[in-house]
Amino acid sequence: MLLLARPGPRGGPQASASPPPAARRFPATVPGDAASMLQKREKVLLLRTFQGRTLRIVREHYLRPSVPCNSPLCPQPAACHNDGKLLSAEVTHYVIPDWKVVQDYLEVLEFPELKGVIFMQTACQAVQHQRGRRQYNKLRNLLKDARHDCILFANEFHQHCYLPREKGEAMEKWQTRSIYNSAVWYYHHCEDRMPIVMVTEDEEAIQQYGSETEGVFVISFKNYLDNFWPDLKAAHELCDSILQSRRERENESQETHGKEYPEHLPLEVLEAGIKSGRYIQGILNVNKHRAQIEAFVRLQGASSKDSGLVSDILIYGSKARNRSIHGDVVVVELLPKSEWKGRTVALCENDSDDKASGESPSEPMPTGRVVGILQKNWRDYVVTFPSKEEVQTQGKNAQKILVTPWDYRIPKIRISTQQAEALQDFRVVVRIDSWETTSVYPNGHFVRVLGRIGDLEGEIATILVENSISVVPFSEAQMCEMPVNTPENPWKVSPKEEQERKDLRNTHLVFSIDPKGCEDVDDTLSVRTLSNGNLELGVHIADVTHFVAPNSYIDVEARTRATTYYLADRRYDMLPSILSADLCSLLGGVDRYAVSVMWELDKTSYEIKKVWYGRTIIRSAYKLFYEAAQELLDGNFNIVDDIPEFKALEEQSQQAKLEELVWAIGKLTDIARHIRAKRDRCGALELEGIEVRVQLDDKKNIHDLIPKQPLEVHETVAECMILANHWVAKKIWESFPHQALLRQHPPPHQEFFSELRECAKAKGFFIDTRSNKTLADSLDSANDPKDPLVNKLLRSMATQAMSNALYFSTGSCAEEEFHHYGLALDKYTHFTSPIRRYSDIVVHRLLMAAISKDKKMEIKENLLSNKNLEELCRHINNRNRAAQRSQKQSTELFQCMYFKDRDPETEERCIADGVIYSIRTNGVLVFIPRFGIKGAAYLKNKDGLVISCGPEGRSEWKPGSLQRSQNKIISTTAGGQSVTFHLFDHVTVRISVQASRCHSDTIRLEIVSNQPYMIANTELCHQSSLLKSELVREVTRSVEEAQLAQEVKGKVIQEEHQEYCQTKGRSLYTLLEEIRDLALLDISDSYAM
Repeated sequence: MLLLARPGPRGGPQASASPPPAARRFPATVPGDAASMLQKREKVLLLRTFQGRTLRIVREHYLRPSVPCNSPLCPQPAACHNDGKLLSAEVTHYVIPDWKVVQDYLEVLEFPELKGVIFMQTACQAVQHQRGRRQYNKLRNLLKDARHDCILFANEFHQHCYLPREKGEAMEKWQTRSIYNSAVWYYHHCEDRMPIVMVTEDEEAIQQYGSETEGVFVISFKNYLDNFWPDLKAAHELCDSILQSRRERENESQETHGKEYPEHLPLEVLEAGIKSGRYIQGILNVNKHRAQIEAFVRLQGASSKDSGLVSDILIYGSKARNRSIHGDVVVVELLPKSEWKGRTVALCENDSDDKASGESPSEPMPTGRVVGILQKNWRDYVVTFPSKEEVQTQGKNAQKILVTPWDYRIPKIRISTQQAEALQDFRVVVRIDSWETTSVYPNGHFVRVLGRIGDLEGEIATILVENSISVVPFSEAQMCEMPVNTPENPWKVSPKEEQERKDLRNTHLVFSIDPKGCEDVDDTLSVRTLSNGNLELGVHIADVTHFVAPNSYIDVEARTRATTYYLADRRYDMLPSILSADLCSLLGGVDRYAVSVMWELDKTSYEIKKVWYGRTIIRSAYKLFYEAAQELLDGNFNIVDDIPEFKALEEQSQQAKLEELVWAIGKLTDIARHIRAKRDRCGALELEGIEVRVQLDDKKNIHDLIPKQPLEVHETVAECMILANHWVAKKIWESFPHQALLRQHPPPHQEFFSELRECAKAKGFFIDTRSNKTLADSLDSANDPKDPLVNKLLRSMATQAMSNALYFSTGSCAEEEFHHYGLALDKYTHFTSPIRRYSDIVVHRLLMAAISKDKKMEIKENLLSNKNLEELCRHINNRNRAAQRSQKQSTELFQCMYFKDRDPETEERCIADGVIYSIRTNGVLVFIPRFGIKGAAYLKNKDGLVISCGPEGRSEWKPGSLQRSQNKIISTTAGGQSVTFHLFDHVTVRISVQASRCHSDTIRLEIVSNQPYMIANTELCHQSSLLKSELVREVTRSVEEAQLAQEVKGKVIQEEHQEYCQTKGRSLYTLLEEIRDLALLDISDSYAM
């Protein structure tokens, strides 16, 4: 008889009765020498490669007498080698999900309330082979996560758990039999002390095994949740949603509908076609402005070299897209040239209909259709349910609902739910399950609610989910690995480290130059004269790897996060604050571990004579802020009163130390000028990026936002960091030529520069883009003395044309591809910010291994193979793109929230000066210096009326037509009046917000006059900083009011954020210094060195 139980007080079920010991089918331990020998078997595997090919592999399969069981009840933990993550001792039963449950209900198994979960290797491999890389990686991350009480049991490598597949046995039946067999062994291995519940969707297995072994219960997953977790409402809702979606898929497959899309070609046909050149492989990129009709395939791998194509392939219309979704790796067949189309050059609002505007497209480009998908890139999607009116138009069957994704590039998703009305005011997470040929839309299921539409926390949660950013708190296991530094137990330099490191505390003047109020100081500098008259330049970086051991819990978490995420009002750290803001922060007057690079330079030419790398102990003498360092460099010594380290000194001592510091800053600046000049001669680029400095008050609230003024000390520090990164790159590559992590910046495609060249030509400038050197020289000479904004905009366009810099493994690229185009360096990496970038942690480990290799010492660091390092680089590059997107989206959100409640007709601040920087067929793109906004301004509205300007320049809409040429656009009314807008013309713009229920709000620009908006320069500067500070203050204040209205919820959020060791709302962290200007950029990926 099956005994079920309800949850007990410790979060698990109470055992209804202790089952009597059963007749043991397997011994708990295997005595004797013979049993300790490995047993050899052969396994035939059909594997799919990353490129989508299927390989048949025969592998030797060795069975062991014991594998880690990771149970605290293990009678022989030493024999099982239980040195990793253990199951909790607090549970009252273990849960073993069958392979089908792991595939279909992994989201439910991710609930932290479900404890004591044992994933069998058989089930994990089923997920890997049948559900693809993304689902398998989710499962791997779940198993690694110290917050989740679950483990992997390698049943297929255990002599008594492995079952060979019988002849004619279905794969599914063998998998279930193997998992049940392993569950029984595990129960007996734990000496029958812990009941085991195997959950399966196989009714036959429930009948067959349900009462076979006392103490091992076999039930359905739904039955398990109903009986063991009746109060876990969210899990029940998610389970029902998945179940309903699955049933509908099964019903649909039985119905015979007319096909909406052609079938995808079989994998072997796709592979053969790619090899022969008939088909082309690439990643699908949907145009978010014309999501229904326009997508592009960016060539990937061999296709990009063999096809002879120099541009992307246009996929026109949803039929040609054939059920592929933005980000999928697809296979494309080119259409005949007679069917090629051009990309649309008209401005387009994000209309759900995306109707063609009738505007003439550009020149025809290669056009194709999708014939197969190699890798689906499905993820969690944030959606909005239709309003009551829209539900009525969808028909009477209210259980099937079309929901609209927040991301314009994702098609509507059909889900089954009875909660549509209750959820219509919320942002909701869904997942796609399938997209059949008979269905216009993909099918999916409801996962969870994020928050109310328009609520700041809900919108921020949306941005995080859309970029696959997880911001869960650091776990107890991770925090237990952290060092302690409290007033009662202060951290100290250990005697062992003093012996092994070079001690610079009494020999070097070390100091940092950072933004004002910065608490996580990654880097410090030093310069001194040596006894032979030469100079020694030093860059000293926080030694994070001393505290973060490879493969430790905190290392796995940092690797998963890959970077610190900066949003407009908060940040999410890669490492806990005990490291990022304390022991790894090179603060003034305290002892810290560092990794240093020190060069001996010629005293006059500053040429590098030799270089030293190693671990050091430093004590920074001064924690300077940029403005103070610049004042000292300029000879203004009144700033000394603002430098805390000088306040306690006597006048004579103060004078001597001041002279020493001023000499050091001056010498560093001279050296940096020399280094920069050398790079300039090789073609280093200076590109435009708008930044602001966030000024905080004593309580860490935003006091003001001030546009960042370029100072020479910024370049001084940057050049020293670039030098260190360059030399470390050379060092690790020389030591490990096939497994070093470097950063490449490929040259941009020449066609991307066409708009830059045309814009410059309109002003009489010639931009030579043949190399980085000619481009840099051309940009330097493209100055309009009457309007400095022209050069800024040209540099901004050059930035947009650039490719993104990427991390890579040196074993995966030819040496000629290592080059960094923007910095004009043959080798480059990231070494100087290990607190906030995981790439730098990897580089530190490589450098330490290189030093050990030079000393002919044992390499302690676990170096990654080329294959593993390449996979890690892909992950870090992906996370960096997510960080850039989330930062951009959060600043857009703040800007919209600021302007949303303003009346653009009456509010003076909603009127601003704008500069036209691009001409389109139906409008222009405008840059607004006052707010750093870039956006579209239409010259032809939806009613077909065109803009007209009266004698005073005031605009109005009238019937007429537009005529566009290369560098101007003419609007002519039916009455014969015309107005011309040229590139770089200054116009007066009205700013408003276009609200959207399903998507993010957007800034809307409207030209109200063809004359510049006149405002005094001093007033402009003042208003710029004032308005930006008001923007953040205003939005933050509205959030605080909302939190007060939900006091209980607010307390929970506050407690959670203390646990996160993150920042938010009122407790803004000083690293907001890193935030880009609150600007709406019109590009999706910002250029980053």
